[in-house]
Amino acid sequence: MDKEISLEGLKLHYTDSETGDKVIILMHGWGCNHTTLASVERIALSCGYRVINVDFPGFGDSQEPTDVWGVEMYTRQIEALVKETGITSPTLLGHSFGGRVGILYASRNPVEKMILVDAAGIKPSRSLRYYWKVYTFKLMKRLMYMLYGKENAELRLDARRAKAGSSDYANATPMMRRILSKVVNEDLTDRLPLIKAPTLLIWGENDTATPLKDAKKMEKLIPDAGLVSFPGCGHYSFLDNQPQFAAVLRSFLSQK
Repeated sequence: MDKEISLEGLKLHYTDSETGDKVIILMHGWGCNHTTLASVERIALSCGYRVINVDFPGFGDSQEPTDVWGVEMYTRQIEALVKETGITSPTLLGHSFGGRVGILYASRNPVEKMILVDAAGIKPSRSLRYYWKVYTFKLMKRLMYMLYGKENAELRLDARRAKAGSSDYANATPMMRRILSKVVNEDLTDRLPLIKAPTLLIWGENDTATPLKDAKKMEKLIPDAGLVSFPGCGHYSFLDNQPQFAAVLRSFLSQK
């Protein structure tokens, strides 16, 4: 069932199956919406779970933030949703960006179980060339502010960022581009040891967006974590190998 709730002045859209002995919250990746996890939702329903499938603010039918949010604000939205719906200790499943929110949420709230699928959260190591580009861009930004004023300069900079950035960046609105630039640079490594819930990591071995080495680091730092990786699969391992993914997820959700 489609539902909407107003949290901190923003409309948040989600679906809620409303029945089930336990609750699982599904959190999609950047540039996606709740429909991306439709196959995962069916698996959870078959295991007897009440499934809440969220559209993060700025995606699907949820409102776009009016400020530049980081992972903290997205996590607060899930915390507020849990409080408003009266849920206690949900199971969380986060894919890619949704994994960032799951990590922060589970590091400070009670969680029954955690599933991280090709999840983000570990800041990638950067080359000298990367930092040269960053600082050159910052210098150019200051100069353009002086020449054109802040508003006109930002319009020109957004166009430049769109040409140079990823497809996720190019397809986003100006506000969501700024949010993406912020969240991708947030490192949640220090939150991993604080996760007390049993955690399942599911990864595609050919994932280039969030490489397998990130999963191995998460497995090492999360106290009760296990990793399952699929050969030949990429960043959407839950779609690349649906039969194996379903078997692994069902097994984990069925464990007491």
